[in-house]
Amino acid sequence: MGNVSDLPRKALSRTAKLASLPLGAAGRATVGLGKRIGGAPAETVMAEFQRRTADQLFSVLGELKGGAMKFGQMLSLMESAMPEELAAPYRAALTKLQDSAPPMPASTVDTILSRELGKRWRDRFEEFDDLPAAAASIGQVHHGILKDGREVAVKLQYPGAAEALRADLKQLGRFARTFGALVPGVEMKPLVAELQERIGEELDYDREAQAQQQYADAFKGHPEFVVPRVIKHSPTVIVSEWIEGKPLSGVMTSGTKTERDEIGLKYVRFMFSGPKLAGLLHSDPHPGNFRVMPDGRLGVVDFGLCARLPDGLPPAIGRLLRISLTGDGVAVRDGLRAEGFIKPRMDIDPDQLIDYLAPFAEPARAETFQFSRAWMREQANRTGDFRSPNASLALKINLPPSYLLIHRVWIGGIAVLSQLEAEAPFRATLEEFLPGFAEED
Repeated sequence: MGNVSDLPRKALSRTAKLASLPLGAAGRATVGLGKRIGGAPAETVMAEFQRRTADQLFSVLGELKGGAMKFGQMLSLMESAMPEELAAPYRAALTKLQDSAPPMPASTVDTILSRELGKRWRDRFEEFDDLPAAAASIGQVHHGILKDGREVAVKLQYPGAAEALRADLKQLGRFARTFGALVPGVEMKPLVAELQERIGEELDYDREAQAQQQYADAFKGHPEFVVPRVIKHSPTVIVSEWIEGKPLSGVMTSGTKTERDEIGLKYVRFMFSGPKLAGLLHSDPHPGNFRVMPDGRLGVVDFGLCARLPDGLPPAIGRLLRISLTGDGVAVRDGLRAEGFIKPRMDIDPDQLIDYLAPFAEPARAETFQFSRAWMREQANRTGDFRSPNASLALKINLPPSYLLIHRVWIGGIAVLSQLEAEAPFRATLEEFLPGFAEED
């Protein structure tokens, strides 16, 4: 892994690689213009440009791990909001970012586990696979079998993960606007800002282990969900029960309609039941954190980012969602102002507010709702077009700190459901788990 004197050189190398993304896109665009002048069809040139950009995006972000990899994982959530002709070349490359990355050498794994579990750590295992079963942004997971026969997942943090995260996100912040050329239709600055805000939480494996065990206790024996129990943990290592299942991304690409509908409903039920049953909201909704178990249950991993909600979700969310369905924009505006979403002297048109909130409210309007990529793109166009009144309204809406992770889960969850093309009775889940939504609340 090198020594401390290597750090400046490695930092410069990471900076250069990140800089290559927007520069590479600009270069390919210039070549594409040359081909157009030379007579190549526009469709052919654009398809080639997008394919090469997607390949470079995965290659660089995947190689760098850290903040770059985490950024890529968030982008993979939002591709359903992009126009289809732009999204298609990115889809396969970005899906890879959800649960894969180049692994650490076995010698580094041994060094970390010797430090955290003791020099004779291998004596605790009947078997330990030196090749990781999964590798992602700030850590990787190995499969093992303890002496008592229990199968376990050993999650360990990459050396220098904290430094890499902070350096990458600082660099990505500088390039945020230029990255718009790589993934059209997605606002980069807010994505990077939120990642920077949550660095400390995601790096603290003791905090993550506590959240995971809290979930495991709350969902023990649950008929729909599986959360692996924690066996041992330290600031950079978590040993927990092993769960086997098909990645949610696999259901997106090859699942039947019935499978996608069923798992989409379970996904929503898990997200909304967490605050009520565990006092926590799993706040990293990307598909790499979910597995479809052989018995049909939804397995959940990676609890590095959780909102602490000991009293459950704020009742104001459900109440205002219910009121918005009636079209009472004045009541919704006043309620949002009371919660801090609208500044006291900010003037907002009530009817425009109802239109702006439609993507959040529409899935709750009918007993059953069909999510789709086409619907997601339509909502993104409604709120993202700078010529639309919704765009100017968005600038007037404030997001209180206590709602940041709730908003992230809501938006990310809608994106996942749109990628699943899931159709299910989601309203019933809101009535069961979202305080204030049911009339009698």
